[in-house]
Amino acid sequence: MAQSQYRARQVISKTNEVVEYHKDDARPGKPLYLLIPGGLIALASLGLIIYIAYRTWLLADLPQDSGLGLILLLSPFYVGGVFLFSYGYELYNIPRALRLTAIIVFITIAAVVILAVLFVLIGALGQGSRSSSSSSKSKSSSSSSQSRSSYSSPNYYGGSTVFVGGGGTRVETREVTKEVVKEVPKEPMPITCPFCGTSYTPAKSNYICPHCGAATPKNLIEESQMPKTDQTQAQ
Repeated sequence: MAQSQYRARQVISKTNEVVEYHKDDARPGKPLYLLIPGGLIALASLGLIIYIAYRTWLLADLPQDSGLGLILLLSPFYVGGVFLFSYGYELYNIPRALRLTAIIVFITIAAVVILAVLFVLIGALGQGSRSSSSSSKSKSSSSSSQSRSSYSSPNYYGGSTVFVGGGGTRVETREVTKEVVKEVPKEPMPITCPFCGTSYTPAKSNYICPHCGAATPKNLIEESQMPKTDQTQAQ
């Protein structure tokens, strides 16, 4: 088995060496048949792992138990893809392929842990900001409702209606009570006929003395229609 002349970190030179090895029919094996599928499997598995972590700790729409279970399920596929990639990249050198696999997996685990922590922090900060904004909105709505009620509701002080306007102007409207006096019909008072001395009520006898038949004088008619107190004062 041919030994690679370049280290893994020499990406350009190492890749050219792998391509030349793959094209050389005199050498055994085709490393690109392992490198390319292994790289695709590793990338697909890593993308799914990051997506699941994103939904588990940032969006929080996936239960953590399910998220961790899916990540553990995808981890062997990722490690296997990385090993296939490393095995073709190191030209079938198993010790160097295992070492490269361990390095890539370690770096990936560290990156995934960092991303998970960042997702958790971002989710916590997002929930805190949403809760603070909702509380501020509720406080502002309650204060605005209180201010509207204070502006529109009339306050009563000592029989007066006081309205407070939005522009700081105080308008006072006093209630006016109008006394309505209902007139009570007066009861006609009896008079004494000046001709025969008979006492009678002119309104009840059609303004004619029932004894002598004389017409009631005008001044006596007015006297019978006056209230009793006025008659007393007139006398």
